[in-house]
Amino acid sequence: MSLKSIELQIAIPKTFEAGKIAEQKQQQSQIAQQHANTSTEKQALKNQETVVESDPYAKLNPDDRQPDEQSEQQKREKQEEEARRVKHPFKGSFVDFSG
Repeated sequence: MSLKSIELQIAIPKTFEAGKIAEQKQQQSQIAQQHANTSTEKQALKNQETVVESDPYAKLNPDDRQPDEQSEQQKREKQEEEARRVKHPFKGSFVDFSG
């Protein structure tokens, strides 16, 4: 298969263009792979630093806090609630002396 000089004038520039396009596609795939790797690394670091799930016993109830952590208002509310519990309408209001 012999090529004439006119055909070579068209074939050689197209070969360079095809080579450039192939190189660009290869670079794009490498850049995409690098981007995927960096995002995976970022996600792994984020997962290491954050709590994904916690144990149910690890949760702290507000009543379980140290006494100095509770505010004065919470202490008063707790005392008022206990006082309301003590005042029952029937219990303690009638004393039976018979017997």
